[in-house]
Amino acid sequence: MNTTETPADAAFEPMLELEMKMAAFTADWLNCDQCSTYVAGMVSLDRHDPIRHANVLSSALNELFEMSFHARERDGAFVCRFYRRDETERIELTFPCSPEKRRFYDAVVTGLKSDEALANYLDVITSGAAPAEHAILLGLAINYDADITLFYRDTGMLTFVVDLPLERLLN
Repeated sequence: MNTTETPADAAFEPMLELEMKMAAFTADWLNCDQCSTYVAGMVSLDRHDPIRHANVLSSALNELFEMSFHARERDGAFVCRFYRRDETERIELTFPCSPEKRRFYDAVVTGLKSDEALANYLDVITSGAAPAEHAILLGLAINYDADITLFYRDTGMLTFVVDLPLERLLN
């Protein structure tokens, strides 16, 4: 895990930013679905098949939003930034997170890079014993070919940087 801010990557063009107070976001479970559907529709308008792209992106984004919802934090902000480079969508999702939860996420993200990621994913989804966040991250890496990186600051904020090559996957 890196303790610095997320790196600015000039190759990725900024598209959209959504910011809410964490207390407002976690006040209603439906916020995950409603926000992901809205945002996915907005950033998919110029894609080859905008409706299909929005549906797939909304699914992936909803999973990430649910993960931040499960953090059970009420202080601070929930921030989601979208960037694009060619066929890749970059999502930077920042939310408050306890040190214990950060260590858990770090272990999961580290495991995504292993040769055992697919076997781990199959084990997690068939056993049902692992936390939902474990299945979410493995599912994004396996099903969406996502590249996931984690950054955190000493302020208690955690940022997931998720690169999704959706346009390539949908063609």
